[in-house]
Amino acid sequence: MSFDSLGLSPALLRAVSEQGYTQPTPIQGRVIPVVLEGRDVMAGAQTGTGKTAGFTLPLLQRLSQNTPAGRRPVRALILTPTRELAAQVGESVKSYGKHLPLHSAVIYGGVSINPQIAQLKRGVDILVATPGRLLDHAQQRTVDLRNVEIFVLDEADRMLDMGFLPDIRRVISLLPQRRQNLLFSATFPDDIRNLANKMLSSPVSVEIGERNAAAEKIEQAAYFADKGQKRGLLSWLIGSGDWRQVLVFTRTKHGANRLAEQLERDGFTAAAIHGNKSQGARTRALADFKRGAVRVLVATDIAARGLDIDQLPHVVNYDLPEVPEHYVHRIGRTGRAGNEGLAVSLVAGDERPLLKQIERLLGYAVEIRRPDGYVPAPARPDENRSQPRAQQDARGGHARHGHRGQPRNDGGRRHGGHGHRHGSQGQRHQQNRGR
Repeated sequence: MSFDSLGLSPALLRAVSEQGYTQPTPIQGRVIPVVLEGRDVMAGAQTGTGKTAGFTLPLLQRLSQNTPAGRRPVRALILTPTRELAAQVGESVKSYGKHLPLHSAVIYGGVSINPQIAQLKRGVDILVATPGRLLDHAQQRTVDLRNVEIFVLDEADRMLDMGFLPDIRRVISLLPQRRQNLLFSATFPDDIRNLANKMLSSPVSVEIGERNAAAEKIEQAAYFADKGQKRGLLSWLIGSGDWRQVLVFTRTKHGANRLAEQLERDGFTAAAIHGNKSQGARTRALADFKRGAVRVLVATDIAARGLDIDQLPHVVNYDLPEVPEHYVHRIGRTGRAGNEGLAVSLVAGDERPLLKQIERLLGYAVEIRRPDGYVPAPARPDENRSQPRAQQDARGGHARHGHRGQPRNDGGRRHGGHGHRHGSQGQRHQQNRGR
């Protein structure tokens, strides 16, 4: 199958070609023709499958077939759970729509509302938004959603995880009754199905891959380590394996900040990203990480979904998540679009029950490895006081470790992981509400 066979216009095919794509992904091949027909869609697919282009391309084509004269009303609304995802979807809309006479805007919290108001006043065909900031605009009467023809709810399960269901209902109440609806979700818990039943009209159901399973090319491994030894082990793994781009997940914002500072003292360029950081700081940290200026990006679960980082080779669970499904989303940052990746978890004694829950969800055991060659420093009450001896070895060491910690020549990565895919559902939390 090629993009030429999907019924897309020459302007869109040109933009797709300029992005370097020739063949659609499975989700694109199935969703694009259905959206072009004007049907409602309920689509399930893991992150990294190309779903953004799956709804962006046909949405652009449908809107471009009838461009109104005069001031442009909002005709398509794309709702996303996080600021980062909103920005990335907005970039996709711009890239694929560059040869079309359509205007788009992205609105989210954490930045001044005034430039957004000015942009909306000039007229926008396609609006990408987070729920909180969109409702701020609605309350101030600076956005009018009565002309929306196509409504996209992206990462719906993540929306519910973050407590957005009441906001979503309020947004839907501002939309016209007659519209096309596209709902994308990695999993379909009861709340999502209830929402879909009320929101969608005779939808076409599209599902790619199994739910709640890890991506095919992600190699997974775990190391047992006391809490006081985790930082030393992490630095040793990064240094001895010569890992150059590492996304590390912590449970708390304070923990993310502290770990980034400690890694800097260990000689690694590091930055933290979480809900308490300003939008500018988060954008800069992510940009620096993508271009290689930052070697280690330490994040809370705000970054578990929606961060589009090509060919990210390493993800580390510094703290195991308390909700097993969040593990799948975290490690889904690597092994994207056919690339290989390594996901490592550092497991303290009190986290072993969490590892068992994750393994039950996955349906298989995660390989336990021993860090052969790593010499732990004596545990200290305050890790900030000095640098463990092992860190000094880490930056100069050349030993590389692969299967079960035995020396290898592949930079500490042994690929070919498990053939499973993933989903999400979990407890609700309020961070990064987009306001």
